[in-house]
Amino acid sequence: MPPDPDIRFMQAALDQARLAWDAGEVPVGAVLVRDGEIVGRGYNQPITAHDPSAHAEVMALRDAGHRLANYRLPDCTLYVTLEPCVMCAGAIMHARVSHLVYGARDPKTGAQGSVLDLFGDLPGPIPRLNHHCGVTAGILAEECGDMLKAFFAERRARLKSTA
Repeated sequence: MPPDPDIRFMQAALDQARLAWDAGEVPVGAVLVRDGEIVGRGYNQPITAHDPSAHAEVMALRDAGHRLANYRLPDCTLYVTLEPCVMCAGAIMHARVSHLVYGARDPKTGAQGSVLDLFGDLPGPIPRLNHHCGVTAGILAEECGDMLKAFFAERRARLKSTA
C-alpha cells in the first residue's frame, strides 16, 4: 500500500524545516504540490536573507511561481510544518492555492484558528474575501512540533552556557 500523500509531502516539508535549522533559522518548511508533484520548496530564512517576508510558505510560493511562470497557483496544495501567520495566510490566498495542509498549531501567531481564523472567514451575505482555501490541520503535528521545541531548547541551552 503506498504511503498517504499528506504524510509523504509533510515529510518533504520537514526536510525543508531541517534546512532552516541548519541555517540557524526557526525550523519551518513548506512544499507546494500540484498533480502529485512538488513544484515549490521553501524554508524559513528571514534572518539570513535579511527579509521579514522570507517565511517558508512565501519561499515555496515564490519557487513555484518561478517554476510555473505564474503568480497564481490554483489546483495546488501547500504543505507547511507550522500553522501559517497572517502574512503567509494572505500570500496563500492571493496565490489562489486550493488547499493548505499544516502540521503543528502556532498559539502565538497562527492565522487558522489559533489566534485568528482567516481561512474560516467564509463568505456570508456580504462576502469579505474573494478566495477561500480548504484546510487540513494536524498532519505529523507531533513531529513538526517536536522539531520546533528541540530547536528552541537547544537555543536556550546555548544562550545559558554563554551567560
